[in-house]
Amino acid sequence: MKKILLSLLFLSLIINAGAQDPAFSQFFASPLTLNPALTGKFNGDVRAAGNYRNQWPAINNAFITSTVSVDMPILRSRLPDNNTWGIGIMGMTDRTADGILTSNYISFSTAYHLSVDENGYQQLGLGFQGTYGTKMLDGTKLHFEDQLDQQGGWSLPSEETISGRQVNINYFDMNFGLLYSVTTNGANNYYVGTSLYHINRPHESFLGDDTYTLHPRFTVHGGFSQPIEGSTSYIHFSGLYSRQDNATDVVLGGAWSVNVNNDNDNPTNFYAGSWVRFSNLIDAWIPYVGLDFGSFTLGLTYDVNVSSLKSASESRGGIELSLIYIKKPGDGRKQVPCPKF
Repeated sequence: MKKILLSLLFLSLIINAGAQDPAFSQFFASPLTLNPALTGKFNGDVRAAGNYRNQWPAINNAFITSTVSVDMPILRSRLPDNNTWGIGIMGMTDRTADGILTSNYISFSTAYHLSVDENGYQQLGLGFQGTYGTKMLDGTKLHFEDQLDQQGGWSLPSEETISGRQVNINYFDMNFGLLYSVTTNGANNYYVGTSLYHINRPHESFLGDDTYTLHPRFTVHGGFSQPIEGSTSYIHFSGLYSRQDNATDVVLGGAWSVNVNNDNDNPTNFYAGSWVRFSNLIDAWIPYVGLDFGSFTLGLTYDVNVSSLKSASESRGGIELSLIYIKKPGDGRKQVPCPKF
């Protein structure tokens, strides 16, 4: 029994020492993991978003994260003009160390966006999100030193180790966010937001006690989209500061877009840009390409690792893919620019 507890404690310390929420380089394309106040903040009737990230592929399946979300505005006919009430649901799965640790989450969120002026050019959003999380530590994929036999193979696990066992935990989580957005002429958009995840600091320990508490994650993010006068192009910029316990991330960058079919009602936009992630020093360079086609927006990034880990990762930080579908409104109502990056 003592050996089981020591093994669990050892693994818990390893996992929790670097414990940090899964994060996307394309943070702007994963609205419900960034800020609950982004729920329903788009021009359309329904938004569906999917994200896939494979971090450090040179290290066998180190971190693979996937999400899918759906959000929409509701009760439009009963709300004051230019106000929006949104609801959403999101599922996320995160597999660490080739599936030794698997985390699954389901979240429900809601946000209300209040128009500050009569035109709806300035809006203030308040959002809440509740999450149910489960984690499984798969001991069938673990081996310990005392299982190594003289032939270089692994003996059967004894009852005194967690090898061959599966350990599960689950908890409920609460998140909160604010968002302010403004357009000065109906064509550009500027925004700033802040969010706080894990407000209730849920316990997250495979030891079955209060050994580890999930630390709150505080984030500030903002950006703008601005048309280039005399052309069909836009410039976009966005940045993020996030802190969770002792882990700090800063991501800054931007993109240029051009309307390649010169159709303002149904544009096909091509995007090219780059972001940089800082964690104390420069961690990764993140080139980005994207495409709007019909109701879809496709984005692709590839992290080029430039930190001290580049020797182990072979400078390969990870590939990330995002796809967003927005069902466009069919009632001809006025459109106000919303955060895009």
